[in-house]
Amino acid sequence: MAPTTEPTDPLSMGAPQAPEDDDERVQPRSFGRRVLSWLSEGALIIVGAVVIATLLRTFVGQMFVIPSGSMENTLQVDDRVLVAKFGGFQRGDVVVFEDPGNWLPPSPPSDNPVKNALEFIGVLPNSGTEHLIKRVIGMPGDHVRTTEDGFLEVNGQKLDETAYLYASNGVQVAPFTVPFDIIVPKDHIFVMGDHRNASNDSRCRLADVSQTPGERAFVPVSRVVGSSVAIVAPLQRLSTFHVPDTFETVPDPAQPAPEKPDLIRVEPGC
Repeated sequence: MAPTTEPTDPLSMGAPQAPEDDDERVQPRSFGRRVLSWLSEGALIIVGAVVIATLLRTFVGQMFVIPSGSMENTLQVDDRVLVAKFGGFQRGDVVVFEDPGNWLPPSPPSDNPVKNALEFIGVLPNSGTEHLIKRVIGMPGDHVRTTEDGFLEVNGQKLDETAYLYASNGVQVAPFTVPFDIIVPKDHIFVMGDHRNASNDSRCRLADVSQTPGERAFVPVSRVVGSSVAIVAPLQRLSTFHVPDTFETVPDPAQPAPEKPDLIRVEPGC
């Protein structure tokens, strides 16, 4: 006779087994552990945000607060300006640069560490007084001079500065008050403020003989932070920057930039 087998229930085959002990079930995290997890995640988010903000400030762009009226009416006091640190700059751009050598009077450093830290990482605009903002008039090798009929001339091209020079009650300031004739040296730029009567800029230092004559008048390219992209605050001043049309027709310099400033004609004054 064939051996007999016990009947099996097909529904029970392969069915999961119930846990033998309720203590083996996963227990929910305590409130303390949940709080600790939230704090850890929050700390990681904050650190990540700080790192990203610092990288953006270092390599992409930075905000600055305008402290004076030297660039009126293009820029007003307390405007917040976004400056791009990539893409370079050209004649006609408004650039921010580090003080090239005692252009600014000494000022005490800020004693607010929190404010300093937020400015460093780019959360707050830079309010320090170690930077200046001016318009680029001459690039390396450019021949910049004043004309007898009252214009600035770059490489033989007269500049029509009516689009940006300061004006009050319909009267525009003169492009210059003291004549000069210079060639911008290698790796330097020649800058001027749009409010010529209130700007202590390159032309004001051409006659300085405390060092090599005229050397302090030109800004090293290495000290340029970047070109201005936009006014971002206050909101009613929101606008972008562009190179004025008059600079589009300025030809390239006719000769390589000299190693030292070529001061063809300079007179004391500004």
